[in-house]
Amino acid sequence: MHFVDPSREVLAETLLAAGPGADTLCTGWLTQELAAHLYLRERSAKVGMGLLFKPLSKVSEKATTRLAEASSTPAAYTALVEKFRAGPSGFSPMKLKALDESANLIEYFVHTEDIRRATDRWAPRALDAAYSNALWNELVKRAAILYRGVDLGIVLVRPSGPRHVAKRAPVSVAIIGEPGELLMHAHGRTGHSLVSFEGQQDAVALLQTAEVGP
Repeated sequence: MHFVDPSREVLAETLLAAGPGADTLCTGWLTQELAAHLYLRERSAKVGMGLLFKPLSKVSEKATTRLAEASSTPAAYTALVEKFRAGPSGFSPMKLKALDESANLIEYFVHTEDIRRATDRWAPRALDAAYSNALWNELVKRAAILYRGVDLGIVLVRPSGPRHVAKRAPVSVAIIGEPGELLMHAHGRTGHSLVSFEGQQDAVALLQTAEVGP
């Protein structure tokens, strides 16, 4: 089952509802910077390379900043979001469903929540079981990378029972939550994820101050 297309719709609607100038959980980015990032990563080869290779990151940052500045008015911002909603160009590799799923399933979920959870009042969405399973499967594939900066063993645990050992070490902490909440924690949104921890008190304290995320 392919979840990226409806996830794109939800993200576009969330961007439009927030409008330009709204806060996000992406440090230094308002909604227009986030919209510019989402559009350019699919439409600009230079930006795509900048996201993958650190020496080229300044190219990506400058392009994102320029487009965001040009999209700060309501009309220009809406036009940009609609271009993102329309999807990648016909020649984009993102037209391949397998690549689209791998590159965008988690990206769209996390950025939707980056907008929703940047407000004082937010609540987790009720996610379809199949969608939650798809998010879990993608998280499992990359969990070791996301927690590579943590000097602990990490075990991800769903309340329904499934668990995944993301990293092995003499001392481990279990992070417990629904797939969407585990994703937010693993992507560095540790203060905006509804998870709980099991482990030694000092180990849990270490995890709470560790660098987590891509």
